[in-house]
Amino acid sequence: MIQKRIAQWAVMAVAVPLAAAGARKLSHNLEARRGPSRASRMLTKGADLIRPQKAKRRRLW
Repeated sequence: MIQKRIAQWAVMAVAVPLAAAGARKLSHNLEARRGPSRASRMLTKGADLIRPQKAKRRRLW
């Protein structure tokens, strides 16, 4: 039972970021070829929903 949960977690830890990166890359390629469109905006929004890009954190020291 625990092994199944660990396997599910491992798949999700790898699959979700890869799916978001793939959607973002596909969106950028579509925009580069054909310009902004509804499909490219939806792919970008989907990628942001799955895994938002975070701003770089500034260090205090």
